[in-house]
Amino acid sequence: MSEDDFIITPKEDKSVTITIRIDKALQEKFDHLSKLSNRSRNELINLALEYAMNNAKFIKQTDKKR
Repeated sequence: MSEDDFIITPKEDKSVTITIRIDKALQEKFDHLSKLSNRSRNELINLALEYAMNNAKFIKQTDKKR
């Protein structure tokens, strides 16, 4: 290889495509936020999912007295 070589490596795709169903009202909220933030709805959903996973708390037992 020389300094002038144009090096191309395989692209690493770390994303997957999934299909989910959400309430129409939630979709409209994401669309509105998308317009306000100039971010795609997909990007906002990814941010929201990552936030949820980072802040999720799992409770083994439910409190039936509530």
